[in-house]
Amino acid sequence: MSQPALSSARCCAQPVRRAKPYVMTLITDTVALERFAQSIETAPFMAVDTEFLRETTFWPKLCLVQVAAEGAEAIIDPLAPGMDLAPLLRLMAKPDLVKVFHAGRQDLEIFLKLMHGVMPAPVFDTQIAAMACGYGDSIAYDALVQAVLKRHVDKTSRFTDWSRRPLSEQQLTYALGDATHLRDLYPVMLAQLARGNRLDWLDGELAALIDPAAYDVEPENAWRRLKVRKTQPEYLAVLATAAAWRERTAQARNVPRARVLKDDALYELAEQRPRKAEAFERLRAVPRGFGNSRAGQELAQAIDTAMEDPIAAAPEVERSAFPMSGGGPILELLKVLLRLESERHGVAPRLLANAADLEAIAASDEADTPALQGWRREVFGERALALKQGRIAMTLQRGKVVIVEC
Repeated sequence: MSQPALSSARCCAQPVRRAKPYVMTLITDTVALERFAQSIETAPFMAVDTEFLRETTFWPKLCLVQVAAEGAEAIIDPLAPGMDLAPLLRLMAKPDLVKVFHAGRQDLEIFLKLMHGVMPAPVFDTQIAAMACGYGDSIAYDALVQAVLKRHVDKTSRFTDWSRRPLSEQQLTYALGDATHLRDLYPVMLAQLARGNRLDWLDGELAALIDPAAYDVEPENAWRRLKVRKTQPEYLAVLATAAAWRERTAQARNVPRARVLKDDALYELAEQRPRKAEAFERLRAVPRGFGNSRAGQELAQAIDTAMEDPIAAAPEVERSAFPMSGGGPILELLKVLLRLESERHGVAPRLLANAADLEAIAASDEADTPALQGWRREVFGERALALKQGRIAMTLQRGKVVIVEC
């Protein structure tokens, strides 16, 4: 699904025309939002940022949406009485309008819920693009603006309670700047990617970003967010059962997962497998008194049911989800090689290969892993195989690690 974003992006790889000095537009009613949406619906792209609160809730509370297209920008107030975001959501679903975010995972999660399971597309993420442009892994927004646009981002309003009204002009100016700077970043970074023939390098990362499965909140799949450490059916059955119970409870109460039970408690439950509520009081990671609560009774019953047939209750887990045993020296050499190749090509290491990729390559020359496919194979994978097969080696020269042909 990322290809439309990149195809559209190529059409926009021109310097953006500077917008005329503007009067800040704060949209607080649906009629005004519809007018604004119509004014930019033929634009090739729009930069989007949100302000939301989530510290005490499971579901994020959307407080502001900032949008900037060429020559137009506005702040949309979702909390205004009678506000209907339908015109904005229409833009988010428009297939020929690229939506530009920075570190947009949480923004996209919000829109996915507002759009009832429809993912905004196509998208472009400047943090992902920064990895291919040599700005490092997970660069912060203000650092990227400084590096690319040579602009200072004033962060004094960063910790605003965005749900309070009225917001000051300083707060609104700060919020809008996150979208207007992003609007100006986009064409500059596109041009940089095009010059290096690296637009295609973003395909996989952008596809993962807009994959609805990455935002799955179905309780039965909640165990996938955890580190699965063992393969025994009993362990997996309890871990999955406890994770599903916590997910349902957190959603029903609209509280963060950790407010119900922390991850460490789920791991301890999977290890100890208590089938009676009173047994919870002997566990270190479970809050005192939990076993005497209604919630504790519910969870104990769910675990007891799962333990009656743990094979049926245990989820199927791919072997690749577990750390590789052995291969330590090879894996360490591949890590060094990854660092060298990422520096040589001016790209973040994570864009070339992650820990699972390296483990897979260390285990097999025929590993089915992204690092041995497409452009990643050309940039890193072939060198990784050459190192394993003894066709290249690494040595120290004048205090630096260098690669030599064998």
